[in-house]
Amino acid sequence: MAKYLVIVESPAKVKTIKKFLGANYTVAASNGHVRDLPRSQMGIDVEHDFEPKYITIRGKGDLLASLRKEVKKADKVYLATDPDREGEAISWHLCAALKLDEKKVYRITFNEITKNAVKESLKNAREIDMNLVDAQQARRVLDRMVGYRISPVLWAKIKRGLSAGRVQSVALRIVCDREDEINAFIPEEYWTLDAQLQVKGGRKPVVAKYFGDTTGKKTIACAREAEHIQKLLQDADFKVTEVKKGERVKKPALPFTTSTLQQEASKVLNFSTQKTMRLAQQLYEGVDIKGEGTVGLITYLRTDSTRVSDEAETMAKDYILSNYGENYAAEGIAVKKGGQKIQDAHEAIRPTDLKRTPVSLKEELPRDLFRLYQLIWKRFVASRMSNARYETTSIKIQARDQIFTMSASRMLFDGFMSVYVQEDDKEDESVLTEAIDTDSVLKLLTFDAKQHFTQPPAHYTEASLVRAMEELGIGRPSTYAPTITTILGRRYITKEGKNLFVTELGEAVNNMMKDAFPSIVDVNFTANMEALLDGVADGSVKWKTIVANMYPDLDEAVKAAEKNLNEVKIADEVSDEKCDQCGRQMVIKYGPHGRFLACPGFPECRNTKPFFEKIGVACPKCGQDIVIRMTRKGRRYYGCMANPDCDFMVWQRPSATKCPQCGGIMLEKGAKLVCMDENCGHVENKQ
Repeated sequence: MAKYLVIVESPAKVKTIKKFLGANYTVAASNGHVRDLPRSQMGIDVEHDFEPKYITIRGKGDLLASLRKEVKKADKVYLATDPDREGEAISWHLCAALKLDEKKVYRITFNEITKNAVKESLKNAREIDMNLVDAQQARRVLDRMVGYRISPVLWAKIKRGLSAGRVQSVALRIVCDREDEINAFIPEEYWTLDAQLQVKGGRKPVVAKYFGDTTGKKTIACAREAEHIQKLLQDADFKVTEVKKGERVKKPALPFTTSTLQQEASKVLNFSTQKTMRLAQQLYEGVDIKGEGTVGLITYLRTDSTRVSDEAETMAKDYILSNYGENYAAEGIAVKKGGQKIQDAHEAIRPTDLKRTPVSLKEELPRDLFRLYQLIWKRFVASRMSNARYETTSIKIQARDQIFTMSASRMLFDGFMSVYVQEDDKEDESVLTEAIDTDSVLKLLTFDAKQHFTQPPAHYTEASLVRAMEELGIGRPSTYAPTITTILGRRYITKEGKNLFVTELGEAVNNMMKDAFPSIVDVNFTANMEALLDGVADGSVKWKTIVANMYPDLDEAVKAAEKNLNEVKIADEVSDEKCDQCGRQMVIKYGPHGRFLACPGFPECRNTKPFFEKIGVACPKCGQDIVIRMTRKGRRYYGCMANPDCDFMVWQRPSATKCPQCGGIMLEKGAKLVCMDENCGHVENKQ
C-alpha cells in the first residue's frame, strides 16, 4: 500500500487533519518556518543580484531530521501549509531543507479544516506557485534591508535596542500625525437650542431642535445669538409646516475580513489585535468538541476578501429558511466595492458549519474563544439575511422666520438585526410621543440652550489604526497585529484604556525617520510598494527588480544620515544636580521611559533620580515650576514640581505668555496659543 506524508505548519492541525485521512497517511508539522535569513547579518548579497542567504533556523535540526525520515518512507509528500504567500514560502523552504524530489512533491491548500475541504484539496494538488513565494521573499528582503540598515542609525542617534521597519515606521507616523492634529486643535464654540412644545390635547411635551431660518441651515455660534433667537420667538406662534413620512432600509454588514474582525473584536469584546488573531488561529486549527473530536470551527483567518463559496451560501440559506423563515433570507448578496486589489483566493472569515451554533458550543469552549466564535457566527449569518426596515417621520416647525425640526423612526421589520447588530450601528428608536400633523396646535413651554465646543480628532485605538492601515493600503491582513504589537512593545506608543498615545521615545524615533528617511515613512510610497508586491504575486513584476530599485536610494539615505546625524548624536547632558551619594555632577540619561538623572560614576555609583525638565512657567495653583513629566506608560504631560502636594497637570505645553484677557495660562497648540480657560477662549498666534 502506498504511503503518503502530509506536512502542515502547526501541531494543532495534525490532530484535526489526521482523523480525515486513512491509515496510509502520516501527518507531521513543521512548526512554522524552517529556514530564514540569519540574525547576525543582513543576509542579502547586494553585490550578486540581491540573493538571500537562507539558513536553517536554530533549534529546527532535530525536527528536520525527523521529517526526512518520514519523507523516505513516503511515496508522495503533500505540503499543506497555510493558503497564503507566507504558507507558500514555507512549503518552498521545506522542499529545499528536506531536499524533496520534485516528482513526488505536491502543494495542497484548504480554506477550512474540514473533511470535505481536506479531501478536495488532495484531488486538486498542484505545484508550488513561485509567484507567491517570490512575493513573500520580496517582502522579507525589503523588510530586512530597511530594518538592518536603519536600526543602527537609530542606535547611534537615540539609544541601542531600537528598531525601524518598513511597515512599523509608517504605522508609528500615522499615530504621531494624529497626535499632532490633536495638539494643534483649537476648539470652537457652538450652541444648540431646543424648544419644548405642548401639542394641544396631548399629554407629554415634545422637543424640537433648532435648524436655521427659511434661507437654510444655520449654526448658533455664541450665547448672544442663542439669546437673540429666544427673545425673537418668545411670543411667536409655532406652526407645523411639513410632515414627511418615508421608509429607509439598513443593510447587514459584510462577513468578516481580518481587518474588520480585529476592529469589531476590539470594540465589542475589548480584545487586542494580537489576542483576536491568537484566538482565531485556535478556532481555525481545531478545538476538541465532545462526540466529534478535534474540529476546525472557522475558515482561514488571514483574508481581505468578503467572498463566500457557493456551498457556504447554500448552507446559510438553508439555515436561515429553517430557523427564521422566508422573509429573513436575503434576495441578493452584497459584495465589497473598492479600487484596491483583493486577495480573492480566500473566502471571508465564517463558521465551517452553521449547525454548530454558539449556544451548542458554549460549554465546550473557554469564555474568550466562545465570545469570538459567537461574533463570527452571528456576523456571517446576519450577512446572508434581509435588510432591516424603518418607518421614518420628519417634521418641520416654523416660528416667524426660524425653523425647528423633529424626527423619529420606528422599526417595521428587524431582518438581520434579529441576529446581529454591528457596534457602530447601535441606535435607539426615537418614537414620537404625540401624533402631530399640519393641523396640530403647538404652544411654547420653554427653551433649552446649551453651549458646546468642537472636539479634536479622536486618538487612535487598535481598531481604528487597523482601519486606517487598511484604507491607506499599509501592510496586509497578516501584518496588522504584529505591527501594532511591535510598536507597543518598543514603547514607541502606549495604550491607556483603548486609546493609543505616542511616547517621548516614539516621537524622537518618528522625527528622525521623517528627517533622514522620508520615503520610508511616506504613506503613499509604502502603499505603492504593497501594490508592487501584489504584482509579484500575479506574475507581472519581478521581485528582484523591486529590491534593486529601492536599495540604492536606501543606501544613499543611510550614508547621509550616518554622516549628518553623528553631529547631533545625543550625549549625556550634565545637570545642575549633585549625586547625594558620591558628590559627582549627575548627567541626564535617555531610557525607555524617558529621561532620568544618573551618576556618571557608574558602575561604582549606581545612584539614579527622576529628571524633571523645567519649562520656565510657574504653576498657576502654587507658584512652583511646571516640569515635563511622564505617565507610567511613557506619555508626556506637564505637571507641577510639587506633585503630589499640588495636582496641576495639562497635556499641552504651557506658554510663558499670559492670557491678555483673563491673565491665565496659555497652552501651545500648533502655531497658536490658546487660553486654558475654555470660557475665556482667547486665541493668538505664537510669536
